[in-house]
Amino acid sequence: MFRAAFRKFLEKEAYPHYNDWEKRGIIPRSFWAKMGENGFLCPWVDEKYGGLNADFAYSVVINEELEKVGSSLVGIGLHNDIVTPYIASYGTEEQKQKWLPKCVTGELITAIAMTEPGAGSDLANISTTAVKDGDYYIVNGQKTFITNGIHADLIVVACKTDPQAKPPHRGISLLVVERDTPGFTRGRKLEKVGLHAQDTAELFFQDAKVPAYNLLGEEGKGFYYLMEKLQQERLVVAIAAQTAAEVMFSLTKQYVKQRTAFGKRVSEFQTVQFRLAEMATEIALGRTFVDRVIEEHMAGKQIVTEVSMAKWWITEMAKRVAAEAMQLHGGYGYMEEYEIARRYRDIPVSAIYAGTNEMMKTIIARQLDL
Repeated sequence: MFRAAFRKFLEKEAYPHYNDWEKRGIIPRSFWAKMGENGFLCPWVDEKYGGLNADFAYSVVINEELEKVGSSLVGIGLHNDIVTPYIASYGTEEQKQKWLPKCVTGELITAIAMTEPGAGSDLANISTTAVKDGDYYIVNGQKTFITNGIHADLIVVACKTDPQAKPPHRGISLLVVERDTPGFTRGRKLEKVGLHAQDTAELFFQDAKVPAYNLLGEEGKGFYYLMEKLQQERLVVAIAAQTAAEVMFSLTKQYVKQRTAFGKRVSEFQTVQFRLAEMATEIALGRTFVDRVIEEHMAGKQIVTEVSMAKWWITEMAKRVAAEAMQLHGGYGYMEEYEIARRYRDIPVSAIYAGTNEMMKTIIARQLDL
C-alpha cells in the first residue's frame, strides 16, 4: 500500500518534471517540501520528532521507487537514510528537537562532508581542522563532491579536532555546520558525467565559526561513528544499483521486442536472447542477495562483509547491464531522447561513492583470514 501510494505521488510530482530537472541541473526545493508534506522524508524518525517510526523496509521502498524515476534523486536517499541517522543516533536531545522535525518536513536538507580534494576513501587523512576557541570551533578546510551541496541547510562535516592524534583517525570529530555559518561558503555546482539534476558542490571553510554545541557526539569519536553508519550507506547504494539494473533490463527487453531487423524482431535473434538471459540471471542473483542483506540489516546484524559484497558486485553488475543495454538499443541507445542513454551515464559513479569498490574488496579480504 505504501509503495502504491508513493508511486502515485511520483507519477504526479516527479516523472513529468524529471527531464526538466536534468536540464536545469537541480531538483527544486518545492519537490522536497512535497515529499515532506506526504510523509516520504525520514519515515523512520520517532513520532515525537514528527516521523512515522517506520522500519527500514519503508526506506527500501522509497529508494527503489526514486531510482525508477531517475538516479539524480539519490540526494533524497542520502538525506533520509545516511545523514539524518547521524543526528538521531549521536545528537543530544536538544539537537534532535531542533533539527529532526525539519528534516522530516523538508525544511532542512542535509549533506555529509567527508571527501576532500586530497582525501577520498582515505578518511583518516582528512586535513580539515576544527580548533576549539571558547564557545566555538574555528573550522578551516575544503570538501568536494558533496551530494546536496547546493541545497544543504545542515552539513555533517568530518574534521580533525586533534590533528596530532596517533593514530590519525582518533582525532576526527563530526560537526554540524548550518547554512548561515560565518566563514562557510559553497563553491560552484560541479558538472558531472551523469546525475545531472543532483546538486553536487565544493564547500569551503575559512575560519568558519561553528558553535561548540553543534558537535555531534563526542570529540575524537567521529571516525567510529562514520564506520558504524557506512553499512547502511553502502546498502542504500546497492539497493539503488539493483533497481537501476532492473529498470535498464526492462527498457531493453521492451525495445528489442519492438525493433525489427532482417525481417524479424530483434528479440528473436539467438545472440540477443542469450545476452538477455545472461542479464536476467545476474539481476536475479543480485536481487536475491540484496534482499537477504536487507533482512539481516533490519535484524540488527553486523554484516559489514555482506554489505561490502553487495555494494561492489551489484554496482559492477549494473554497469555491465548498462553497457549491454545500450549496445542492444543500437544507435538509438546513444540518443538523449532514449532513457538508456541517461542510465548509462548515471550508473558508473555508484562504483565510486560510499567507498570505492576497491575499498569494498579490501574490507572483504580482511575477513577472509588470509
